[in-house]
Amino acid sequence: MSTEGRTSLTERRRAETQMEIALAAAGLYAGSEGADVTAEAIARRAGVGLRTFYRYFRTKEDAIAPLLAHGAERWLRLLSETAREMPLRDALVEAAAQALAATDEEGRESFAWTRGLLRAAASDPALRAVWLRVNHDTEERLVPVLADLTGRPADLDVRLAAAAASAAIRVAVETWALGDAPAEGPGSPADLGVRAMRGLTAQLDALG
Repeated sequence: MSTEGRTSLTERRRAETQMEIALAAAGLYAGSEGADVTAEAIARRAGVGLRTFYRYFRTKEDAIAPLLAHGAERWLRLLSETAREMPLRDALVEAAAQALAATDEEGRESFAWTRGLLRAAASDPALRAVWLRVNHDTEERLVPVLADLTGRPADLDVRLAAAAASAAIRVAVETWALGDAPAEGPGSPADLGVRAMRGLTAQLDALG
């Protein structure tokens, strides 16, 4: 096997291990008061040693980042694809609707632990810091996407649009998580996300 092939395999295995640990962490946080979760408990649930856990994550809270980042990656990808087929304003709404839809069992399970995580984060500053960091990283990644899609430089208007679009998704998910609406239908993440994004695009002429 070539060096490049070995590197790729190593990276895939690393990503798989990170996701397994992240899923274990999310399951624990979603089912308890965040302060009761320990790195040892996460490692045990993931089936890895504590040394392996700390090889991948600096703190117990950091372990949820790959899952949150995965959802953000999906949204950015959908936006890039959708915006090639329709005006950007419509693409922002459509991408939000698709990214936040719980269309199968995996999606419903994902929103179940998301709700648990965000409820735990409400009283756990360290956990909330991870959530906000992932959202900030998403905002920064959205800037060049919007610049490319609009043919504009990454100026004030583009950065404002990226900040507002990211906030629309974040606020929609947080509002749903702290309420009692199901993951589908009225009041769901997709429903709130579409409403938030439509409000955004009605206000930001720079997205034109």
